[in-house]
Amino acid sequence: MFAHLLLLLLSFSSAFSPTSGHAPYAMRISCGARENVHTAPTNTLWYKDFAYTGGIPANATTPSFISPPLKTLRYFPLSEGPENCYIINRVPKGHYSVRVFFGLVNESSFDSEPLFDVSVEGTQIYSLSSGWSNSDNEQVFAEALVFLTDGSVSLCFHSTGHGDPAILSIEILQVDDKAYNFGPQLGQGIILRTARRVSCGAKQSKFGVDYSGNHWGGDRFWNSLPTFGQNSDHPLSVETSIKQASKSPNFYPEGLYQSALVSTDNQPDLEYTLDVDPNRNYSIWLHFAEIDQSVTGVGQRVFDILINGHIAFKDVDIVKMSGDLYSALVLNTTVAVDGRTLTITMHPTKGNHAIVSAIEVFEILLAESKTLLNEVRALQKLKSGLGLPLRFGWNGDPCVPQQHPWSGADCLFDSSSRKWVIDGLGLDNQGLRGFLPNDISQLRHLQSINLSGNRIHGVIPPSLGSIAGLEILDLSYNSFNGSIPESLGLLTSLRKLSLNGNSLSGRVPSALGGRLLHRASFNFTDNAGLCGIPGLRTCGPHLSVGAKIGIALGGCVALLVLVICSICWCKRRENILRAQRISAAREAPYAKARTHFARDVQMGRFHGHDNARTAAENGPSLLS
Repeated sequence: MFAHLLLLLLSFSSAFSPTSGHAPYAMRISCGARENVHTAPTNTLWYKDFAYTGGIPANATTPSFISPPLKTLRYFPLSEGPENCYIINRVPKGHYSVRVFFGLVNESSFDSEPLFDVSVEGTQIYSLSSGWSNSDNEQVFAEALVFLTDGSVSLCFHSTGHGDPAILSIEILQVDDKAYNFGPQLGQGIILRTARRVSCGAKQSKFGVDYSGNHWGGDRFWNSLPTFGQNSDHPLSVETSIKQASKSPNFYPEGLYQSALVSTDNQPDLEYTLDVDPNRNYSIWLHFAEIDQSVTGVGQRVFDILINGHIAFKDVDIVKMSGDLYSALVLNTTVAVDGRTLTITMHPTKGNHAIVSAIEVFEILLAESKTLLNEVRALQKLKSGLGLPLRFGWNGDPCVPQQHPWSGADCLFDSSSRKWVIDGLGLDNQGLRGFLPNDISQLRHLQSINLSGNRIHGVIPPSLGSIAGLEILDLSYNSFNGSIPESLGLLTSLRKLSLNGNSLSGRVPSALGGRLLHRASFNFTDNAGLCGIPGLRTCGPHLSVGAKIGIALGGCVALLVLVICSICWCKRRENILRAQRISAAREAPYAKARTHFARDVQMGRFHGHDNARTAAENGPSLLS
């Protein structure tokens, strides 16, 4: 087992370089791990997999001895969406080697290898082909050199319908900014995908750490190539020190040049062929050192180097060009390949044999332009507001890689900003139950919106009126309520407006109603509360917004006056009753005395009257 792992060295300075004395930034993630992991024999630290992405952690089976000795992975079932991404933040600006190792889920229900695509920063760099887990070592990982400038890196895995993507580990390793500088084309718009890297004549495959290589080399993996085949060569190795090896900016390990393949008398040409994708450009790096004791000086071994039959380098004399025996020589060229094979031939022109130490082949990829950041954020808000099902995914960049755009989002390249924009949304009949957020107005390049046949509720955002180029708006058969925003009348490009089958109310804006005569197709039916155009009920007196506000304020004032009057009346009545009770309590003794006096007077009068009457009756008797 080869120890290809370095100790994790974290530094967040933006000015790393080999000459600054700082170690290169390195981040390693053990996918699916719940705790940090240290692996033997170097006690390398792999960080736990936390808050980077979705997916499901599981036990892992490593398909190759070169895979990191990790026990977990993370896989992404299609039910969680066709695109899933790791987003790693706080990555200093610089040039990086990004490497992703694949794994197999160690469960009985997973009995086949997954096939999927891999993208870095929105650019697809790799597609797994059938048999990758049983073939040569370099197919168990994907690697690319990329410039990172915005403090983060995204690595996405795109389902192709053949199993669930499963990721064993991720490595982000900083290299020199000028590493693999193949010409003025190198820069932020270029990605170099590692197509092949072989150490000729080596007995074992090795990583940079196994060669005790400089950390700024990016811990490259060198696949051993003992022979080109067909008895065309023989291996050669030495332990002699190699000069000019570990030099900036590529820092190739010295051990790489201590082995080589040398052609034979029967087959003087050395020829290496590999399969490539057609109609692509490739950067080829060839490594030499004169380690054959039979060669002692300049002019004893001279050969031409041909790429697909065309001379790329003529009269190569290693001793002359490197300056000495046992001294490293690196040659680089860029070629366009039309077919599906790339053939590198070393043809001797002086001496009988050719020699080569190592070969590197990179596919040159143009980095995809990303989607405008404001529009990506708006789509994420829309995803949350509408409650988009997991099966949609909507992770990473909506428009790139172009082979895997987001479902339901139509993309258009904007030549003025050199960015992708969203010009259409098609999410009809998807069972959506959320609401339409105001942030949809940030999708300023929309020409078509179709959200029909869902259960979206709430009001229609007035901000829709700011999407000047909108031509089609179909919100039919949902649960929208409230009134139709007046701002929709500002959409002068609108050709089709379908709001039927909702719970809208109020008057249709006059600006919309008037456009019915100009070949626009508008549908407001099946909204019981709408009025104001032919086919809908007649509205009452039309009031301006100011009048409606005045009436509302007048009603509020009248209600306030009524409440105040009621309170005053109640207070006054309460005071009167209180005064009456107090007055009654004070006058009670005097009223009683007057009652007794009146009764005595009446009794006196009664008795006086009786006595008089008796005297009158008895008077004559007494007198007779």
